[in-house]
Amino acid sequence: MPEAIRPALEALFQRQDGKRAAENTVKRKRAVLNNALRFAVEGKGYLSKNPLPRIDWAAPETDDEIDFRYVPDPPLARRLINAVKDEGPRGEHLWAFFYCLYYAALRPAEAASLKITDCRLPPDTPESTDQWGELLLEESRPEVGSGFTDDGKPYEKRGLKRRARRATRSVPIPPVLVRVLREHLRTYGTADDGRLFWAVRGGRVRSTEYCKIWNAARRKVLTPAEAASPLADVPYSLRHAAVSCWIKAGVDPAEVARRAGHSVAVLYRFYAKILYGMQELANQLIDKALSA
Repeated sequence: MPEAIRPALEALFQRQDGKRAAENTVKRKRAVLNNALRFAVEGKGYLSKNPLPRIDWAAPETDDEIDFRYVPDPPLARRLINAVKDEGPRGEHLWAFFYCLYYAALRPAEAASLKITDCRLPPDTPESTDQWGELLLEESRPEVGSGFTDDGKPYEKRGLKRRARRATRSVPIPPVLVRVLREHLRTYGTADDGRLFWAVRGGRVRSTEYCKIWNAARRKVLTPAEAASPLADVPYSLRHAAVSCWIKAGVDPAEVARRAGHSVAVLYRFYAKILYGMQELANQLIDKALSA
């Protein structure tokens, strides 16, 4: 039996394209395999015992740290986002979508489900132009195959990633994003259910659509060599750029993790290089406090 189970375990950490799967994916697939074997024992009687716990196996370690050579810096991030607006009517509509990825570090699935009721914007007065707003997130709409949903839709309404089903996350947003969201609402309003961004027929914005627009913006802004590299290769790069910017600005890692919807442990795993680079500044601050 071990000789039959071990190849199945080895397959867990590989995607269909041959690349390594994420750690959470491996854990989820192993749990599914374990449940299937338990059912074969208890439900069908095909096996006398579950062989999985007896096999000494662990998924190969993966290096989750982000390669920051390919994360856009603030000037490049802004140029890419502004180039999106030049991609016709859909680019103009999704311009604010990309702003949310960078200035609020939203995941694309979170931006796709963002509603007017999630937005806490300051009064639209001359005196409030420099005030921050807030996004109160409560829902995510990740894409899944339509064959895996109860209603046949190519997405699924879920709670926030790594949060309890009804948990919310507050993300303060700078005045520049407040202004962009106001402009978007004045121009487009909302979908019937209050969403700020929607597809042509009112459905969820598909990744194929916003990735197509993003790729066109990359070709306009980047050099041919840069465009052929992994530099800002996916819209998710804007979220990495946002979190990196917050860390470099000296924001406490615990607050960065909270705003981004990470645990502190996950933040250190993905952004260790930047966080370790901030140690010298931390040492200086501690020296100053001790000498006071």
